Amino acid sequence: MANHKSAEKRIRQIKRKTAVNGARRGRIRTFVKKVEAALAAGDAHSAAEALRSAQPELHRGVSKGVIHRNTAARKLSRLSARIKALGEQAPPNG
Repeated sequence: MANHKSAEKRIRQIKRKTAVNGARRGRIRTFVKKVEAALAAGDAHSAAEALRSAQPELHRGVSKGVIHRNTAARKLSRLSARIKALGEQAPPNG
C-alpha cells in the first residue's frame, strides 16, 4: 500500500491508464481480426477494406505507446502480403 500522497495519486493514474490502454489494445485486435476473418472467407476486396480501416488504429496504438512501432509495421506488412496473395489467386473479373 502507498505511504505518500504522490504514490496514491500514481496508483489512481496507473489504474485509469491501464483501462484506457487495454481498451485501445482490444480495439486494435478487433480491427486485425476483421481483416483475418475476411481473408479466411477468401474475400480480397473486403479484406483490403478492413485493412484500410485497421491501419489508422494500429498507427494510433503506436503513437499512444500501446504497441511498438515495429510490431505495427510487421502486422500491416504481413496482412497486406496475405491480401495481395489472395488477390492474385482470385479469377479475374473481366
